[in-house]
Amino acid sequence: MRNRSLLILTTAVTAGALTLTACGSRDDKGDGGSGDGGGVTVTIGLDAPLTGELSALGLGIKNSADLAVNTANKKQHVKGVTFKLVSLDDQAQPSAGQQNATKLVADKTVLGVVGPLNSGVAESMQKVFDDAKLAQVSPANTNPSLSQGPNWASGDKKRGYKSYFRTATTDAIQGPFAAQYVFNDAKKTKAFIIDDKKTYGAGLAGTFKGEWEKLGGKVVGTQHIDPDTKDFSAVATQVKSSGADVVYYGGEYPAAGPLAKQIKEAGAKVTVVGGDALFSPEYVKLAGAAAAEGDIATSVGAPIETLASAKEFLANYKAANYKEAFEAYGGYSYDSTWSIIEAVKKVVDGNGGKLPDDARAKVVEALQGVSFEGVTGKVAFDEFGDTTNKQLTAYQVKGGAFAPVKSDTFGE
Repeated sequence: MRNRSLLILTTAVTAGALTLTACGSRDDKGDGGSGDGGGVTVTIGLDAPLTGELSALGLGIKNSADLAVNTANKKQHVKGVTFKLVSLDDQAQPSAGQQNATKLVADKTVLGVVGPLNSGVAESMQKVFDDAKLAQVSPANTNPSLSQGPNWASGDKKRGYKSYFRTATTDAIQGPFAAQYVFNDAKKTKAFIIDDKKTYGAGLAGTFKGEWEKLGGKVVGTQHIDPDTKDFSAVATQVKSSGADVVYYGGEYPAAGPLAKQIKEAGAKVTVVGGDALFSPEYVKLAGAAAAEGDIATSVGAPIETLASAKEFLANYKAANYKEAFEAYGGYSYDSTWSIIEAVKKVVDGNGGKLPDDARAKVVEALQGVSFEGVTGKVAFDEFGDTTNKQLTAYQVKGGAFAPVKSDTFGE
């Protein structure tokens, strides 16, 4: 899934943030779970939509990061270090995300940040974090340009920000994976392609369209919508008259659900297909179980319930009694958080058991070489900071709930 006017302020706080005493705060009580009495507290920041229409996904990200932090402290995974999570709400708004990034940079105890959910929000945060040499690991961003630069599609891939990493695979393969499934497996041939004009949605729709046409699929119409209006009757009429047998929507479930409902109510006999931002029970609720039946969403990775590597996470999440489900990105949020924890461990172990003065920069360096078996499988990053896990899954609504129908690694 997914302005840089604060440069002066960011530069100012960065200067202070990198001159730390052990780059962390001394726990005066000495009982923070580090196990050695009087250890250092390291803060992991988190940015996600904790309120608003996408809060189901955001709260799943927050809870899963919280579980990772609690697990690290319980296991005393980094001797002498107690981890603390500080979560900020971006409401899926780039401006709020940039403000949150500045706040996190200003907190000298923050050595890494998990998030955000939206690619558009990430765009507003990257330079703030990179200027401060503060690591950012997103469990959900999928737009390729965030890591490979604006010209990635032409093969000119350039990493713009060394501090940016992600555990979710990109739309460079998610869109084509969906096109292949819809054309080859679902046997659809005529697509009407819609997007919400946002960084994530437009990018995803573009990669789907490219592969769809390459396969021989016909594009019978394209349209852009304002996701905030919730009145999609005009485009629904266009879909019906186009003769499409599939609608591909690049966008998120708050608009996708009502859009699918109105398209079906208009009498169009189509399957609605989208990316990971549709893969939520919220989509089915908004569309209505009857209208959503048969619709398809692709998402990153393999179904977490089928992974042996996820058994402990699933059990611990349930035992923690979080009010909200971990949703589509829970496992990836846990792994994003744990990658920061592993990077801190490498830095501490390589510095005689203590955090160096330039801990932030060292954590960024350490993250590049992090490799471990996580909840979602092997966690490691390539030269762009992208995950090396290229697994994707197609899910279809059956009986009012998404069920996996195909999981594979896309071959570019």
